[in-house]
Amino acid sequence: MIETIMTNSKIDKMPMAEVTVGSGNVFADLGLPNPEERLVKAQLARQIYICITDRKLTQNEAATVLGIDQPKVSNLINGKLAAFSIDRLFRFLNALDCNVEIIVKPKPSEQIMAKIVVLT
Repeated sequence: MIETIMTNSKIDKMPMAEVTVGSGNVFADLGLPNPEERLVKAQLARQIYICITDRKLTQNEAATVLGIDQPKVSNLINGKLAAFSIDRLFRFLNALDCNVEIIVKPKPSEQIMAKIVVLT
């Protein structure tokens, strides 16, 4: 759900500013298809990027570790994720010596829909 809030500026003679509060998923807010999957992929790709940079790997070195070519590493780092499944991103994290844990639990009764969350 997106909510619009009007706020007053503290500076004299400034018009009211319109602020839109997002849902927490920019892909849903933009009306893109499969917003939950897109968000999970983006969060996983961010973790892969962090692992690559923490290890100070070049894109060529990361490609070797991940078993892909350098242009695919570039796509991954730049958020071009359509060609990557969530399962494949999990395998990349494992190749970078990161554990992936999946926890399934009932949603709270006050929550309208079940959701997917990546915790780091």
